[in-house]
Amino acid sequence: MLKFIKAFFNTTKPLLQETDSMKKFLIVGLGNIGSEYEETRHNIGFKILDFLAEQESFTYEDAKLGAVATFKHKGKSVLCLKPSTYMNLSGKAVKYWMDKEKIPLDNVLVITDDINLPFGTIRLKTKGSDGGHNGLKDIQNTLQTSQYNRFRFGVGAEFSKGKQVDYVLGKWNSEENQALPERLQKAADLVLSFIFAGTKNTMNQFNGS
Repeated sequence: MLKFIKAFFNTTKPLLQETDSMKKFLIVGLGNIGSEYEETRHNIGFKILDFLAEQESFTYEDAKLGAVATFKHKGKSVLCLKPSTYMNLSGKAVKYWMDKEKIPLDNVLVITDDINLPFGTIRLKTKGSDGGHNGLKDIQNTLQTSQYNRFRFGVGAEFSKGKQVDYVLGKWNSEENQALPERLQKAADLVLSFIFAGTKNTMNQFNGS
């Protein structure tokens, strides 16, 4: 059975059965693979997608360039992706699954950590610079555009000069861990709103909350 499942997720056939491209969505959570990164600030993209999987009762399977899962939400077909390329090569995985599933750029959402926002602040943007984030930088270079939807989850900037890498690759402190469940729920709600209500409505409802 396991071999069959693995074969299914590595097939060249699309995973989403929807034929209307406007009803297909790709939700990408950025992070690094490996247990040592699991509870780090840089992996909030993975963490939000894992929370969404628990809430919507779907599971991930290893596939080309990442772990993927599909689910339906109010008539929309959704592919969730946790790239296995490590952060700096995220664009390769994003483009592969966009092309494979024929998902339009407007229906792609990239979830990332952001040190320029206070911890727990959530913000959806339709374009912008990479802000020095290596994952976003590679996605922009690969897609050849900065106009794609990104969901920025604030992790704060409580680090001294020269300690940025240690901070984002560091684990959540006790205060952050206590606040995370409510913030993860809000983040999951934003993702579902993006899928069903669209970018503008979602920005109006969630940005800064």
